[in-house]
Amino acid sequence: MSQLYETNATLDFYCDFDKIEKNVADIAISLNTLNYLIGQEDIVAAVSQLWERDKKVFDVLDILIATRRKDKKKYLLPDKTACRINELFKSKEGVVEFLNGTGLTKLLRTREIKNLVDYVFGVETGLDSNARKNRSGHVMENWVYDIFTINGIPCEKEVRCEKLPDVKKVLGKDIKRFDFVVHTNKTTYLIEVNFYADGGGSKPSEVARAYSELSPKINKIDGYKFVWITDGKGWDGVGSFREAYEEIPYVYNLTSISSFIELLKSEL
Repeated sequence: MSQLYETNATLDFYCDFDKIEKNVADIAISLNTLNYLIGQEDIVAAVSQLWERDKKVFDVLDILIATRRKDKKKYLLPDKTACRINELFKSKEGVVEFLNGTGLTKLLRTREIKNLVDYVFGVETGLDSNARKNRSGHVMENWVYDIFTINGIPCEKEVRCEKLPDVKKVLGKDIKRFDFVVHTNKTTYLIEVNFYADGGGSKPSEVARAYSELSPKINKIDGYKFVWITDGKGWDGVGSFREAYEEIPYVYNLTSISSFIELLKSEL
């Protein structure tokens, strides 16, 4: 536990500006058209004018409240029934209802929002912060992959259990994808990798328990071993981690992974 890293993030971890720029560029024409609404006193008339010219520009309105069409977000009607937000964009009356109900009408009328392209760039930056947990996992995977590569350990990445018939037979209906698979002359190692920088939440505990259940299933298959490589101060105070550590024979962090590398080298 004393070896755990506080973070695996470099400065480019926090925002993926290439992705943000692309997301904004994809809808920039519509946003520039919607800039017409800024400063308009009569929002109903302004929406009607834009609707007659190109009603499709309103399809991007959901991003103004930090949601996306694919998210299928809903809101409550006065009678307490639920309706999808983007259903409002199918009529100019619905667009006005959306602008008024969300408070965007006031922001547009008073010019609190100066330019929708710039505004959405900020929204996308905020939404991108939600992807950090996924990026943290990818950073850890890349870190481990680099360690394998530097040490000449051949490995396969993101291997689905369907490609491993003996494993699939044991797991049954469970669909599992292993981060890495390393084949040696003695053993096939199925490897899971993750990193938890922050404590709290149920995810680390759930992962620890899941791997405690998975490990014996894999290890009883002739010629297979389950390996868990994890790190991060997020494990501090997580009781299920100690239980998992005692249950799973092959658990490593970024410091102790050197012993696993030596084991692999001895079997290649």
